[in-house]
Amino acid sequence: MQENNIIKVSGQIIDELVESHKIYNEIFYKFHIKIKRLSENYDILPVTISERIIDKKLMAPDKFINIIGQIRSYNNYSSSDGKTKLILTIFARQINFEIPDENPNQAFLNGYICKSPVYRKTPFGREITDILLAVNRSYNKSNYIPCIIWGRNAKLAAKLNIADNIKVQGRMQSREYQKKLTSGEILNKIAYELSVSKIELISSN
Repeated sequence: MQENNIIKVSGQIIDELVESHKIYNEIFYKFHIKIKRLSENYDILPVTISERIIDKKLMAPDKFINIIGQIRSYNNYSSSDGKTKLILTIFARQINFEIPDENPNQAFLNGYICKSPVYRKTPFGREITDILLAVNRSYNKSNYIPCIIWGRNAKLAAKLNIADNIKVQGRMQSREYQKKLTSGEILNKIAYELSVSKIELISSN
């Protein structure tokens, strides 16, 4: 497994396996996992997994599972608005059904800033910086992973430049939000991103 992109999660399967796609006769399935936060809330995260590492009979809703893998991204075209949306998923490499980990959601990324950081403050004065991190993978491809950085680290991240190499540690989270269409209709949507707890500058552009 590439050490520049590792995620470890422990949680509860909440839905049935659904076939996602097939590559060279290898079938990949998708499902969702519910992971408890330190608060009383949960993150609901999408998982993609190969038929080669699972026993489908064991992959039942309500069952607890531990996953080690990578955060992967791909572009999904929407016929409804003609736009392409960045989709994130946990790409499982290893699984087991042992006792859940004490830290049920931790991710480690080493990548490059590929868009100018966006710094802002919440109505309550909390500082936030959004970055998009390009993380290299095999076959000259990259995963593009949105990251949200809080507090003191937000000020550091706001000063970063495109092509800076950084390491980040945090948790993958799901966040509900509302989008207003030109028709006035309100859509409830879910965003996935890495909530960063630690950041380290490796090299500056």
